[in-house]
Amino acid sequence: MDVDQNENKGREVLESKIEEDGEKIEGDESNDGADDFVNRLEELRLRGDEPELPEEQLSINEQLQEDEIHIHLEGCGEKIIKTKFNSSNVVGAKSEASDDFSYSFKVQHLPPIVLTCLLPKSYPSHLPPYFTLSVQWLHPARISDLCGQLDSLWKEQEGQEVMYQWAEWLQNFSLSYFGFDKEIILGPYGIENTGDRRAISGCVSPDVDVPIIRSYNEDKLHENFLKGLHECSICLSEHAGIDFVRLPCKHFYCWKCMETYSNMHISDATITKLQCPEAKCGGMVPPALLKQLLGDEGYERWESLMLQKTLESMSDVAYCPRCETPCIEDEEQHAQCSKCFFSFCTLCRERRHVGIACMTPEIKLHVLQERQSSSQLDHEQKRREREMINELLSLKEIMRDAKQCPSCKMAISRTEGCNKIVCENCGQYFCYRCNSAISGYDHFRDGACELFPQEMIREWEERVNVRQVLGQVHAQLFADRGLPCPNCRQFNAKVGNNNHLFCWACQMHYCYLCKKIVRRGSQHYGPKGCKQHTEG
Repeated sequence: MDVDQNENKGREVLESKIEEDGEKIEGDESNDGADDFVNRLEELRLRGDEPELPEEQLSINEQLQEDEIHIHLEGCGEKIIKTKFNSSNVVGAKSEASDDFSYSFKVQHLPPIVLTCLLPKSYPSHLPPYFTLSVQWLHPARISDLCGQLDSLWKEQEGQEVMYQWAEWLQNFSLSYFGFDKEIILGPYGIENTGDRRAISGCVSPDVDVPIIRSYNEDKLHENFLKGLHECSICLSEHAGIDFVRLPCKHFYCWKCMETYSNMHISDATITKLQCPEAKCGGMVPPALLKQLLGDEGYERWESLMLQKTLESMSDVAYCPRCETPCIEDEEQHAQCSKCFFSFCTLCRERRHVGIACMTPEIKLHVLQERQSSSQLDHEQKRREREMINELLSLKEIMRDAKQCPSCKMAISRTEGCNKIVCENCGQYFCYRCNSAISGYDHFRDGACELFPQEMIREWEERVNVRQVLGQVHAQLFADRGLPCPNCRQFNAKVGNNNHLFCWACQMHYCYLCKKIVRRGSQHYGPKGCKQHTEG
């Protein structure tokens, strides 16, 4: 507990904010609140009966007052805040139990207890300080109880300086006095305050008090975060708190890593993956923060990509085949461009043909190829149609082994793996077998579609069987030169002079010399590690 000297005289107003988290908050109360404190203190002073004292006693009192000006206190730990909300939204309304619901949350910092004092000339020899006690979140009746406790402390040591004891008691015992050691219950609400005039409460209702407490706690946590040193989980370097980016999901990374991470996704046009870097988090990066990370040019590209991705994910949006302007498709699969006014069929992307079936890509390709031999086409028309032929041939080759994303129609080809596919363009998951949009693995549980194709399963089994047979043969031939796998305990033989063993059962690599699993051979074997090749 520290004391700062100050040459304040007799009736100087003293404010000490006693925080449950341990730091002094400098006064920034509103003018209305400060006026209320002063008015109440003046009211208390006028009510008081201050005795006439000799100059010598007044001088002693003045010297003692100078020793008690600013008090800095230490704090306590995490608390659980509980309250009840009423569905009628009427404070103090009586309702059925089913109309109320409990709500609780944890905080590390509480809005401070504000002790405001006016020191009479006869303090501390005859009178105690006039004071008000203000708490934002505590009911007035409970603040009145605290005022009574301060009065009791004065009576126990009347004639002595008491403000240190008041501050210490409020800091260390005010919460435990109400049984709030681990859990604080807000309220009761809707009860008029008929208690002590010195008790000032900002307590209104759960709808008002809970956001104030949470906001104060968040502000203090952020303030403490900025003051500390933290390790970035991307670059594993330690930086000051002010050099970090804190996301809404509470994960934080250094500014340089987030800047590089954001620009990488913008360059690769993978903005659907521009989320919190923490695995399995998926928290968003706010646009305002992205603007700071990317700069004006990068942010404009992000907005453009977002618009493009949004339009591509909309099933009723088609692009004009002439100027590539987004257009709205009607119920008959027709659209009209708002820029060049071209009316076209959204299925075949040709001029609108009401009542006539669309020409399939195969027929269209055949017609264009036949027209290439026509002498009636000029050179420029032939060139344009050759480009169309090449585009159709490329699309035909792509679609031979690819499936279209059900959301954005992007062609996707699977080389290996399961039938659950994610579109890199729009992020949509779909089944590669039936081309249905899906979200998880429930689609594969009903048996309609298999997660892994049967031919792939058979191929894996054949690979494993070949390795198994070879491994078992080696184990019989070289039974005296082998070791069990440290992962699955399957016996594997050492063949030749190579100390690097491979387990056919669990696919694990391990060392014959030290019997440890080998993650990277280049790091395990070498001058400072085991020898990869030895006799015996």
